[in-house]
Amino acid sequence: MTPRKIVTIIEETLTEGGRPVAPEARVAIVAAVIPNPWAGEGFVDDLTDGIARTASEVGALLAPRVVAALGAPIEAYGKAAIVGVDGEIEHGSGLIHTLQFGDHFRQAANATTLLPAVEKRGTPGITFDIPLKHITDATIRSHHQSVEVRIADAPHANEIVIALAGASRGRPQQRLAPLSSEQ
Repeated sequence: MTPRKIVTIIEETLTEGGRPVAPEARVAIVAAVIPNPWAGEGFVDDLTDGIARTASEVGALLAPRVVAALGAPIEAYGKAAIVGVDGEIEHGSGLIHTLQFGDHFRQAANATTLLPAVEKRGTPGITFDIPLKHITDATIRSHHQSVEVRIADAPHANEIVIALAGASRGRPQQRLAPLSSEQ
């Protein structure tokens, strides 16, 4: 698997609601634009071989880059697979919904929860949101957020954009009561 390109986006929120955010809220996204491992094969009954050839390699490529780009401990994280129009959403799902992929990020972030995800099919330049949740407790409301991503020339029809996102904290100025207050 050789990516056509790798895109890194770093977002820093310094004020929210007219008030300073301290420390700033950082989010790092790293996306790899890769060939669809099933391109040109028609309907494939068993995706196992393509997953085995690709998922771990792309997870190992992206996870350390997100950690390095964030420059702070990861508190929330998420993932995405955006499939070009000649592929199936199941192709992206197959690559990101396996421990072969996700465990690279869980280990790099010292995380224990499942990574929230988005999968969809789209044309180059499609906008997608990566959902983020806390790395050890998915019920911590302050860390439920999403980050918007767009890569102008991806995915091509026979490509998949695989992305990981990490946040240094929860939402800026969050004020929701803990979930336990409603139980």
